[in-house]
Amino acid sequence: MTITFLHTADIHLGKTYRNNIGEAERYEDFFRMLGRIVSDAIAERVDFVLIAGDLFHTGQILPRTFARTIETLQSLKDNRIPCIAVEGNHDWIHRRDSISWMEALSQMGYIHLLRPSRTETGGYRFDPFDYEQGMGGYIEVNGINIYGLGYIGTQAGTHVPRICEAVTTKNNILLFHVGVWTYSPVEIGNMKPEEAHPLADAFDYVALGHGHKPYIIATPEGRPYAFNPGSPECVNFGEEKYDKGYYLVTVEDGVFTHEFRPTSPRPMLVTTIDLDGAADAEAALVRFRDQVAAKIASFSDDRQPLLEIKLTGRVGFHPFELGRERLRLALEEICNPLHVEIKNHLSLVTAGGGAESEKKSLAEIEREVLRELVSAKSEYKDQEDELVRLSLAIRDQVLKGEVDGEELLGLLVSYHEGTKSTKETA
Repeated sequence: MTITFLHTADIHLGKTYRNNIGEAERYEDFFRMLGRIVSDAIAERVDFVLIAGDLFHTGQILPRTFARTIETLQSLKDNRIPCIAVEGNHDWIHRRDSISWMEALSQMGYIHLLRPSRTETGGYRFDPFDYEQGMGGYIEVNGINIYGLGYIGTQAGTHVPRICEAVTTKNNILLFHVGVWTYSPVEIGNMKPEEAHPLADAFDYVALGHGHKPYIIATPEGRPYAFNPGSPECVNFGEEKYDKGYYLVTVEDGVFTHEFRPTSPRPMLVTTIDLDGAADAEAALVRFRDQVAAKIASFSDDRQPLLEIKLTGRVGFHPFELGRERLRLALEEICNPLHVEIKNHLSLVTAGGGAESEKKSLAEIEREVLRELVSAKSEYKDQEDELVRLSLAIRDQVLKGEVDGEELLGLLVSYHEGTKSTKETA
């Protein structure tokens, strides 16, 4: 019997740029991508679809996002294709006394949410999926046993022996929202390759999520066993350099064969524009237009692009003369971007010239002020770099207008878990 399934992850429904002219269009990008994946699953007549976490961008979503999700997943339900999912760190709801949107989808039959139970001794128990309750630790589809484990934090690697001990069946898949060093591009929520390898003895295919970059993990003997498809749409700036897609997997006579199916995310450009030596703002603006136009010329996609531009160089005018509005108007003439983020790292050079007369950039001043504030508290000594990065990350997210309280709390929780892990290791 031949079985096929589709493995995707990190869809991030609900992601957008709030209070931005392109907010509605960017919001639709992620639903269009999920819709294409659903259509492909139906066209391929797969036996089931796996979503390895982060279906949503935040745990607290808008009702319209929930409604659009149901609308998009309806075709899978109509075609009797089970959609099996686990929760990622973005799906996770911090107030556990409330039902999550993932649980609601599972109770309504649009997904089958997998979540194991824990024993009194700290072990794992994977109960069979209860269709009435919409919950369980594993589900069987056409002779394949699919186990599920969502995001469990920075200590995931230490849980692997207990996960494997709880598995008693054959023909197994593990759906797991976790990264693996050094393949995963994210810094938090990973395990070491040697910690992951025992999973290959209990599971024929480990369906990963979390990092938005595709990669494959093999045993020391060279057998591939764990697969991360990455996110099918570019979620954050910097992902434009990653392949984007999902896996179509065929199982025949117990042999798993994977095929990476590429998707078409919205075009994204992250670039540095060098304005070094520009004497005045007008000359700098001409160079800015020329450099951006040359980079945009390589795009074959006619959709409005997403741009992150960093301005660098020592210039003879105050950096504020190249304000965001002035640069935005110039960009509209070139490519009419859907969303732009500009990082002004220009440094002002006085008339005397030379390195000794160079003034610090705004970014350098920000970092120095934050470091001094952190260093003023003795209990935070030796944590200055981490706390400065965290502070700037929170600042950037708030300025982008795309983050809510749950995400900010998630950043703080992730930092706390990371520092706790470091202390425990030490």
